[in-house]
Amino acid sequence: MSHISEYAIQTNLLNKIYKGKKGQVSKHALRDFTISIKSGQIYGLLGPNGAGKSTFINILANSVLKTSGTAKIMGYDIERQKRDARSLIGIVPQELNLDPFFKPIEVLETQAGLYGVPKKERDSIGLLRTLRLEDQAYVYARTLSGGMRRRLLIAKAMTHKPLVLVLDEPTAGVDVELRHELWDLIRDLNREGTTILLTTHYLEEAQSLCDHIGIINKGTLVANAPTQDLLRSLDRKQILIKASNYDGQKELKINSVGSIEFGQDGYISITYQPSKINFFNILQELENQNITIIDIISKETDLEDIFLEFVREKKK
Repeated sequence: MSHISEYAIQTNLLNKIYKGKKGQVSKHALRDFTISIKSGQIYGLLGPNGAGKSTFINILANSVLKTSGTAKIMGYDIERQKRDARSLIGIVPQELNLDPFFKPIEVLETQAGLYGVPKKERDSIGLLRTLRLEDQAYVYARTLSGGMRRRLLIAKAMTHKPLVLVLDEPTAGVDVELRHELWDLIRDLNREGTTILLTTHYLEEAQSLCDHIGIINKGTLVANAPTQDLLRSLDRKQILIKASNYDGQKELKINSVGSIEFGQDGYISITYQPSKINFFNILQELENQNITIIDIISKETDLEDIFLEFVREKKK
């Protein structure tokens, strides 16, 4: 099925309320959740445990019914045009939910059959080759390593050639080498035209892979911007300075600087807001106090700083 839409995933005022059992309070898992993910993006959705990420994915997968609002996949409403919408999305769950007595080739053939893919249009071996599982095509799934099973789940989600692929914590519990292999695979799939929605707790993973980031907290989208714009949005920087003639005994004073701390490693840690004072003014202030600088390390803002800022702000 060929279908092109400007937006791969769109929601408008999406809500999900889980009704509490007798005597228990209902849980509002998604609150007016509105998001637009453009076709061709690698979009990272971040949030603490219980923020609503899994609920959102389960709604897209039609395994959870929304309470109100709309959700579309490639322009197709997930309820009114369910068959069309489901044919355009593949979901890779976090859990390794594979039948241990099925062989990878059988897993893919069965999945293709469920989606009504004609046998002549299937390429299960080619898909296993892409996922570097061709040599394991005819062994039982129970004999595969955790990393291989995770790759098999990705292959399973791709059997009907979806334009949108949702990866829920794809590198959870895998070693560093395999994590980077999966990163390369995600980039390759995206270059071939697949839109990727990625949820992850590894913030360096999102920063490395995603060109757009959304942060969800308590069911609400609290941030949504291109990754680089988001990194620039935090008005805070840190520099570490080592001086040949400073031992931490004398108090340093620099106007408009947030904090100055002297560490055990001999570095002066200076945190400041670029909107209030620039780097060269700080150096001038230090020079005016007869500080002789022998080394400078600049610490750039990373996604962890942004994430914590938004999550803490929401708690206030």
